[in-house]
Amino acid sequence: MRYDVLLFDLDDTLFDFGITEKNALHHLFVEYGLPNGVSDYLISYKAISKVLWNDLEHGRTSLAELKVERFKRLFLEQALDLDAEVIGQKYLENLGKEVQLMDGVEEMIANLSGCRFAILTNGFKEVQHARIGGSSLKDVFEAIITSEETGYQKPQSEIFEYTLDKLQILDKSRVLMIGDSLSSDIQGGNNFGIDTCWFNPHMKKNDTVIQPTYEIQTWSEFLDIVKKEVVEVN
Repeated sequence: MRYDVLLFDLDDTLFDFGITEKNALHHLFVEYGLPNGVSDYLISYKAISKVLWNDLEHGRTSLAELKVERFKRLFLEQALDLDAEVIGQKYLENLGKEVQLMDGVEEMIANLSGCRFAILTNGFKEVQHARIGGSSLKDVFEAIITSEETGYQKPQSEIFEYTLDKLQILDKSRVLMIGDSLSSDIQGGNNFGIDTCWFNPHMKKNDTVIQPTYEIQTWSEFLDIVKKEVVEVN
């Protein structure tokens, strides 16, 4: 088998984070007396969050700071008198309760029983473990690696090195990194010297210099890649 160690990103790769985020925010705003909060503030929140996650990738902030800062900025912008620290923690709890798999994930996993699976995510440890534990994938992954536990985040090579050490993998040619983010998943895998697969279901244009080894829009395509490699090797 060409790749028998598959490292998956989680959000917007295996799990639908768009739905997860919207649901978690809706329950949060309703609890704090803002039933129209999602329609009123979602666009602003997403813009703020995008900036902060980019800052995290480039080492300009930490997860602990991001957790509070995204709500602090939102509340300041929208003139809301709410405690960003309390809200930030409550939001993480809400996220952990949301389990929405991307289409085709379960079938893909079931058809790759000969592979070893691991998660490599920049997300919060408590959230990602809770979501995976509440899903049909709870017994699938050999390891769930988060930036919070390692002190590094994709695209830093150290988080990939940590993961391979934990899995006791010495041969990088056996490993494939799969994710939706060019700047995080694909750049990180490229930097570390492993092959990469860009999950791009919305057919976004790649206007960067970052080049994945593979690009797919569906998980059935991913199965085709893996099976093709098996045939070529044999």
